[in-house]
Amino acid sequence: MRRDYFILSAFKGTRGKRREAAKVMVKLRHLSKGENSTLKTLDLHNNNIDDEGVATLIDALQNNASLRNLDLKGNDGISKQAQILLLELVFDISSIKATLQSNYTLKCLSVERLDEDEEIQTHIDKATMINSEHESNPEAAGWEKVIQAQLHSTKRAELANLLGVNHSSYSEINTLHLPEVLSLVGHSHGQGELYVALRSSIAGVTSTVNTKQCIEEQMAHHSAKLEELGAS
Repeated sequence: MRRDYFILSAFKGTRGKRREAAKVMVKLRHLSKGENSTLKTLDLHNNNIDDEGVATLIDALQNNASLRNLDLKGNDGISKQAQILLLELVFDISSIKATLQSNYTLKCLSVERLDEDEEIQTHIDKATMINSEHESNPEAAGWEKVIQAQLHSTKRAELANLLGVNHSSYSEINTLHLPEVLSLVGHSHGQGELYVALRSSIAGVTSTVNTKQCIEEQMAHHSAKLEELGAS
């Protein structure tokens, strides 16, 4: 049976029993898993969902291209670490490729706020807002996340701290593309962020400059040799 809306409390019957919720979560997997799913709204609030249930859900949503709304509020069994996994689902900064491939369909993902400064939910909201703004263009959503997370030093530092990422995004960028990337940083985030980006990528920029200089010197050398041969 095809569904586009699912409320767990309406199916589980014995509300409040974690065992029953877990059973239904497993049954729910086939509704949300894969690109052929038609499920658009998944309401799981106040259902004793725990970290295991979140893991099951994330696995099902890896390739999902239909779900728009996911409500997990009121589930006290969801730890901060599980919330971080939900953040990673929509805002994965482990690599630029991973950011581009982050979930692009969820427009609302709500969880119980555990951290006092609401940092996790704030980043989740940012990612889902980008998804909403580029609903019909997954590629544009991915690149906007790269610009907002990978190419903004403060936001990337916050996400890297939460997600345990400890390498610079500039280490992944081909040095030949650095001038274009730096121009994008300046245009999107201003001169302050451009300065930070220059400092972060200085080794790559130096390498690019040296390569260009080396090529020019080699061309000049060979041109001189050709002129000598022509003269003789």
